[in-house]
Amino acid sequence: MDQLEQALHAARALVLADLEASEVAQPDVVSLVEESITHRRWWVQQWPEGVAFVDGLVAQDVQDALLDRYGRWPLCPVCVGTDPHALDVEPELGEDPHWVCVKTTTSVARVGALGRKL
Repeated sequence: MDQLEQALHAARALVLADLEASEVAQPDVVSLVEESITHRRWWVQQWPEGVAFVDGLVAQDVQDALLDRYGRWPLCPVCVGTDPHALDVEPELGEDPHWVCVKTTTSVARVGALGRKL
């Protein structure tokens, strides 16, 4: 398996793990992951140096698609009892992406590790 396919398989697994941890990994939501993987395959073929950024980009793609269809995901576990808001992926375009509460600047988990401690 080449580097691109390995990166895409890893990104798929990480985002699916986060969806499972959030208990939202329904078939229609998993389809959103597959749509993102298809898009990112094309994207990395155009810009091979971007392969290292696929994990965060797939997470952001799924987050955006869920917002359009269902609402915010993943909800911030740090700001419980306040106005519900989603975590953001940081860096937006970089390696080692994390889910971060932007209100408190708290890194909650690496992409793929929601529900586990850092």
